[in-house]
Amino acid sequence: MVPFALSLLVLLPLVGAAIVLLIPKGQKSDSLIKWFAVVWSVIPLLLASYLWFVLFDPNASKMQFEEAYLWISSINVRYHVGVDGLSMPLVWLTTLLTVLGLFYSSYVIHERAREFFFMFLLLETGMIGVFVSLDFFLFYVFWELGLVPMYFLIAIWGHAEDRPQYSAIKFFLYTLVGSVLMLLAIIAMYINTSTATTPGTFDLIELATKRPFANDFVFASLAFWGIFLAFAIKVPLFPFHTWLPDAHTAAPTAGSVILAGILLKLGTYGFVRVLVPIFPQVFQANVLPIAILATISIVYGALVAMAQTDFKRLIAYSSVNHMGYVILGVAAAVAIGGANLTDRAIALNGAMLQMFNHGVITGALFFIVGILYERAHTRDLKSFGGLGAKTPVYGAILLTASFASLGLPGLAGFISEFMVFRGAFATLPLIATICVLGIVFGAAMMLWKVIQNVLLGVFDEKRWAEQEKHGVKLYDMTRFEVITLAPLLFLMVLIGVYPSVILNTLNTISVAILGQIVK
Repeated sequence: MVPFALSLLVLLPLVGAAIVLLIPKGQKSDSLIKWFAVVWSVIPLLLASYLWFVLFDPNASKMQFEEAYLWISSINVRYHVGVDGLSMPLVWLTTLLTVLGLFYSSYVIHERAREFFFMFLLLETGMIGVFVSLDFFLFYVFWELGLVPMYFLIAIWGHAEDRPQYSAIKFFLYTLVGSVLMLLAIIAMYINTSTATTPGTFDLIELATKRPFANDFVFASLAFWGIFLAFAIKVPLFPFHTWLPDAHTAAPTAGSVILAGILLKLGTYGFVRVLVPIFPQVFQANVLPIAILATISIVYGALVAMAQTDFKRLIAYSSVNHMGYVILGVAAAVAIGGANLTDRAIALNGAMLQMFNHGVITGALFFIVGILYERAHTRDLKSFGGLGAKTPVYGAILLTASFASLGLPGLAGFISEFMVFRGAFATLPLIATICVLGIVFGAAMMLWKVIQNVLLGVFDEKRWAEQEKHGVKLYDMTRFEVITLAPLLFLMVLIGVYPSVILNTLNTISVAILGQIVK
């Protein structure tokens, strides 16, 4: 065992961020900062890999590597961390995407490198902290901690033509509104669990057992919807999604990768970690409206993505579509509807696997968009065509990621969407039938808008020759770009061919969660 393993995972990026600030200024300080940050970020990845692949027991439903210490005794706040089959894969994915984002940024970030790499490492601390926190007070601290670095990453290093300051403020305010409502709900639950002689609790495990407001459906509903809104904005679930396209479009490439790959998962993770076990009755009573919002996100997200001409904005709207599948799976798992535990566990397994797969696939797609933008200085899909023949490596990688995104069998996206629908048809058959349209529209969007417009068609020799006079040079992917995308491509294929590599971890916890809420 590694002593204080999860505390190390949380603190290592924070220590790295502090060291980045302390590196003395000099002629080569930017280069030193970049490579220090990249190398340092590998340490949490190696630790997370050791914890998951060597020490973690996939057959155990209880929390593992748990640490619990009294922090603020007067109000019973504890430093309580731990991971299970839901959080361990997401912690590992966070460390992986951070390494890849920093590695890619070390080649493309040329201004204010110290601040950029400091913010990125600080953001990693916030994200890991949310996934390992088992005290709601601590959860909220890390939730808010991740908000500030992302704001600055968008506002300072965002693309000037995409109104980065406006997009950053919009992202901040949307998230903050949800956070305030969640804070009120946290305080209400604490008060409800307190007595005349003992303080209340913030502990998520205890709250799932005590179920605040269990005998008062009105107050339970108020707390539920306050927390629901915070998580729904983060997902983002329709109609709380409007901040996402602006934030993605303006953000630097690595910022978009982390935003799509991890930050959106904080919302869906909250659904499974907080809302389902603590408010099962309220969730079940509101399954239909939640499933309808997921349906709109799935169908609307694909249709709006298909209408985009900006490559990055298209991928951003596709995230609304794909995250809708996660909420559909969670709703199908919570709905009773005559389905047995197996059907519901399949839906929840699919939702959790979709969280991981979306991070891998959409993270890769944002890297791919950024690589093309570095060459063409435009994301207008009408400006491309015929690139498959001119840049074959880029074309092959874009094809792989696009097919994974649309759910081609043999790649990661297929198995998670299949499981979501397999479970949803057992509990919410009409909703699931309508959601199938999202698969059709999503496939059309990737085939027509992305593959057809970017890789196929006629290559405009004259246009590119004219652009070359203005410093625009088209060339295939370089070594560092291939290295950046290689781990994500490997995961797309591995999970597509052998999904049990992660499903065994997810299944144990999904059965435990569903077994707990029917007690």
